[in-house]
Amino acid sequence: MRPPLWLLPLLLFGSCGAAASLADSLPPPQNLKVHLYNAQQALRWDPVTLRNDTRPVFYQVQYRYSTSNNWYDVNKRDSSVDCTNLSSTECDFTANSLSKGFPRQFNISLRVRTKLEGLVSPWVTAPWFEHYRNATIGPPENIWVTPEEGSLIIRFSSPFDVPASVAFFSYYVYYWEKAGIQQVTRPFRNNFITLNDLKPLRVYCFQVKAELFLVKENISRSGHLSNISCSETTADASTRLQQVILIAVGTFLLLSVVVGACLFLVLKFRGLVKYWFHAPPSIPVQIEEYLKDPAQPILDALDKDSSPRDDAWDSVSIVSFPENDREAVLQSTLTQSTGPSHQPVDGAHSADVAADVSVRV
Repeated sequence: MRPPLWLLPLLLFGSCGAAASLADSLPPPQNLKVHLYNAQQALRWDPVTLRNDTRPVFYQVQYRYSTSNNWYDVNKRDSSVDCTNLSSTECDFTANSLSKGFPRQFNISLRVRTKLEGLVSPWVTAPWFEHYRNATIGPPENIWVTPEEGSLIIRFSSPFDVPASVAFFSYYVYYWEKAGIQQVTRPFRNNFITLNDLKPLRVYCFQVKAELFLVKENISRSGHLSNISCSETTADASTRLQQVILIAVGTFLLLSVVVGACLFLVLKFRGLVKYWFHAPPSIPVQIEEYLKDPAQPILDALDKDSSPRDDAWDSVSIVSFPENDREAVLQSTLTQSTGPSHQPVDGAHSADVAADVSVRV
C-alpha cells in the first residue's frame, strides 16, 4: 500500500535527519599536520575515541592538486601507499624515487575522515603545501673528512635527491681552529671541498649547511647545520724535518744523561760494584778432592807430576864484609887476579860471614 502523497516530504525529511544524526555521531580527526623533512612526506592527526564504544575506527585519506577540483584516494596505484582504510593515525606517502609519489613542485591538498563500519565522519582538510617551498631542509649526510698537509678535504652527500631541471643544492662550510674565530667558505655546488691554508698539526672544527635553490621560481630554502666535527691537520715537509731533528737531539741527550748517570754511579760506588761483580774465590779441583777424601795420595801425585825443571835449585852465597876492610878485600882481589900468589887475610879483620841460601826456581 503506497503512503499518501502528503506524507512523502515528511518521510524524506526524516531519513535525511537520521543520516545526519549518524554522521554527527562519528567525530572527525583533529590537529592535522603535514610533515615535510627532506624527502619525507606524511600526514598525521590525533586519534579519534568514541564514547561507550570500544570498536576500532579507521581513516581514509584523499588528495587533490590545485589545478583540479577532483579528490582522489591515496592508494598504491597513484602514490605507492594505501591510505584508504588506515588503523594508524599517519599516512606516509614518501616516495622511494623521484618518479613516484606526489610531484614536489605541485601544490597539494589532503583531507581525512573517520570510518566505522557503515558510519563516516565529515572530511577535515589540511592546508595546501608545496614540498620544495615548505619542506625543512636537513644538513648534508655522510660527512667524511681527510686530513692533509695543512688542509682538510671534506666530502658529503646531499640531504636528498632533486632533479637538476627543477632545483639544486648549494653548500657552505663553517670552520674554525679550536678556540679560534669562525670562518665560512663561499657557496659551492660540489659534494666536496678542500680547506687550504690551515696550520699544520692543529685541530679544526667545522659544520656543513645545505641551501636549496628553485630554478624557475628563483627561491632559496636554507637548511640546518650539521653536527660539529673536528679533525687535526697533518704536518708538512718542513714540520716533519723539524720533528725528526728534535727526536734525534732528544734521543742523544737522553742517552748522554743515562750514560753519564751510570758512569757517576760506578765511580762513586766502585768498591760496591767490584764486590758485586767480583767472582768468589774457588778451591782447586785437586785440593777439593783431597778435602773430600784425605786418604787419596793426591799430594804425592802432584809431586810426581811436577817436571824436573820445576825442581831445579840454585845456590846463592851472600858474603858481607865490614866497611873498614872493603878496600883491603878489593885490593886483595885485584892482586889475586894479577898473580898466582895468595896472601892470607886476617880473620879478625875479615870477619867473613857467609850464608848459603838455596833458591828454587
